[in-house]
Amino acid sequence: MGEPNKIKLGISIGDINGIGCEVALKTFLDNRMLDFCTPIFYASNKTISEQKKRLGLEISFQGIPSAEKAHPGKINVCNVWKENPRIQFGEATEEGGKFAIKSLRAAVNALKKNEIDVLVTAPINKNNIQAEDFKFPGHTDFLAKELGGDSLMFMVSDDLRVGLLTDHVAVKNVANEITTKRVKDKVFTMMNSLKVDFGIRKPKIALLGINPHSGDNGTIGEEDEKIMKPAIASMFDDGHQVYGPYSADSFFGSGNHKNFDAVIAAYHDQGLIPFKTLAFGKGVNFTAGLSKVRTSPDHGTAYEIAGKGMADASSFTEAVFLALKVFKNREEYAELSKNPLKKHQLKKKTKAQ
Repeated sequence: MGEPNKIKLGISIGDINGIGCEVALKTFLDNRMLDFCTPIFYASNKTISEQKKRLGLEISFQGIPSAEKAHPGKINVCNVWKENPRIQFGEATEEGGKFAIKSLRAAVNALKKNEIDVLVTAPINKNNIQAEDFKFPGHTDFLAKELGGDSLMFMVSDDLRVGLLTDHVAVKNVANEITTKRVKDKVFTMMNSLKVDFGIRKPKIALLGINPHSGDNGTIGEEDEKIMKPAIASMFDDGHQVYGPYSADSFFGSGNHKNFDAVIAAYHDQGLIPFKTLAFGKGVNFTAGLSKVRTSPDHGTAYEIAGKGMADASSFTEAVFLALKVFKNREEYAELSKNPLKKHQLKKKTKAQ
């Protein structure tokens, strides 16, 4: 039996026709995972039972009416619906989207009420989740509205962290979305996250240019000259370790990313293509800047392998560990902030190392 004060980890199950339930359940096939947290799936007994049966997973769970009734040392399923939605692995159905949102809303509501401590979200389909009461391009925008703060899509692995100035924005609109204020806001959100969530006292951040070769001094677009460079210079002059803009085409291939604690890319594919190339399967999508901790795996619904038992749970498992780590780091940071002596001692220890 686990300790009652273990971190309560909420899980929204994502699209029931994708690999979300599979990777989440596989993560807890190893009972040792229950030593680290108390997992709570937001779904229904029937849905989870059918998923594990069809996937051939030998795993037990406890059905509960709410998170406060969760059993430490066991997998818990908080019953959010009484219906028995039809599971059609590999298909993007309206029903799949409907129940993905039901799970997400229930889990986020529990997070807001402090019934759970952290949230890990399984993949959703950005098309079938759209509804009259849910018009968001994905998790990040919905969570930013529900939980407040200046959110930052932050991809994290052991030795690589990549944030985005713009996330789910059409390429044709990227340049118009990037302003001096947005650059500074995202940098400061990342900087605060690196300090509070990752324990990095003096973070060093690189920014990638918007245009090829960062605009070649205005020859290939003026955005880098007029927006990026002035914003970076202003922050650097204020004493922050912010550098760039670097030409994106050679930045990762040259290994330059290893010289920084984190990198900010101008748009989605500029950051996620190299991240997923270098860290796929071990990477985690972390939403920095929120009042609560949320992570997710670095992959999508993977309809092409859904229901075949082939899904690799590594990224979901990493998402669980990162959520727990960030939660503990935030607690430690809050404690240090209350006790200046401890903070001073930690700084001295950091310098000595």
